[in-house]
Amino acid sequence: MKELKNEEIIRRYKECLDAGKTERECVRLAVRMAEEAGYTPLENNIKENRPLAAGDKVYATYNEKAMVMFHIGEEDFEKGMNILGAHVDSPRLDVKQNPLYEDSGMAYLDTHYYGGIKKYQWVTVPLALHGVIIRKDGTKVDVVIGEQDDDPVFAITDLLVHLSREQLEKKANKVIEGEKLDLLIGSTAVEGVENEAVKQNILNILKEKYDVAEDDFVSAELEVVPAGKARDMGMDRSMVMAYGQDDRICAFTSLMAILDIDTPKRTACCLLVDKEEIGSQGASGMQSRFFENTVAEVAALTGNPGDLSLRRALQNSRMLSSDVNAAYDPLFPEVFEKKNTAFLSRGLVFSKYTGSGGKSGSNDANAEYIAELRSIMDANDVKFQFAELGRVDAGGGGTIAWLMARYGMEVIDSGLAILCMHAPMEISSKADICQAVKGYRVFLTELK
Repeated sequence: MKELKNEEIIRRYKECLDAGKTERECVRLAVRMAEEAGYTPLENNIKENRPLAAGDKVYATYNEKAMVMFHIGEEDFEKGMNILGAHVDSPRLDVKQNPLYEDSGMAYLDTHYYGGIKKYQWVTVPLALHGVIIRKDGTKVDVVIGEQDDDPVFAITDLLVHLSREQLEKKANKVIEGEKLDLLIGSTAVEGVENEAVKQNILNILKEKYDVAEDDFVSAELEVVPAGKARDMGMDRSMVMAYGQDDRICAFTSLMAILDIDTPKRTACCLLVDKEEIGSQGASGMQSRFFENTVAEVAALTGNPGDLSLRRALQNSRMLSSDVNAAYDPLFPEVFEKKNTAFLSRGLVFSKYTGSGGKSGSNDANAEYIAELRSIMDANDVKFQFAELGRVDAGGGGTIAWLMARYGMEVIDSGLAILCMHAPMEISSKADICQAVKGYRVFLTELK
């Protein structure tokens, strides 16, 4: 298969970020890209009891929130897979189930923040509303407001500096508290309505545009995200500034890598999951059985039925837990240990361990596995670096690596360096993005 040129990789990457601002949008986009590359739903093989053979490409999804793809290899499936695993959820604000209210002639949506955020970063910036509303009869309404040039945007207000003497004396985590992250969405009253006339106007708009009622918020998943497209950053256009690059920079580069390979020796797998930012809980998170159950179906269709074959296939697999690392920021050198820190534009980042403090919550990859990875990356001229997530006692973080390591497979964290991680807008290096696609492709095709 012809490899993508660097310019094409960056163009596609930015388009993916613009089209995938929620986990549902990411999975829909991944399905579309996979089907264009010849992947078919695994459920078709299951229903027809149609075996899988080398060269076959299949995918499975869970409720538009998680997805796994398999490019069946030449070797017996029981010998394991080469797996790229990333998450497609990002920090954001979720609209509550009973969100709409009016106060002093203004209408708001009440929100609950999702994942680790600095709450003060989300005020006075243009925000968009993405998600789905499921009516009581089961019909679904897709919602995207704030991304087109003629769309309205939304905002969370902040206190003017002239009256902020007490506010500015608070700790940063208290300057804006969670219950003040309410989205301002309107201020026009319906004529002739005495009570909550502004709220009624919003309900009228929702009824006219989407044919939904107020109680439909109960069965909705609406996410508040920064409005606007991914942009080139810097006078030299060497960087990308956009929302959700943690961890969609790894998800989309993994996706481009697996779509860009011929039939591999070992089965290639790309896993995109939800809920990592809140501990990988839930049916679409890595702690669920979605991945394991899907692998069991593939094992059976490749002539390896039974629990023992499933366990062997998982244990014999190799994985890159593709997640971002913190890029060194010279404005905040005190939280980094420079010898063991990731830098922008120095390629793919491998982290032997993440976690916090004394490696709590870490996978801690084996040295033998790291040596194999070094060997194939060097042999294929892939730029890479090794890094920890900041100084030992400065904080820390985790990924899905430890959850996959429970199967006995070799796993290491591998992603890209990001500036301003978890901020509404994050910064990445174009050079790193291209190296990630190259490195992930090498992993899928060269690791034995």
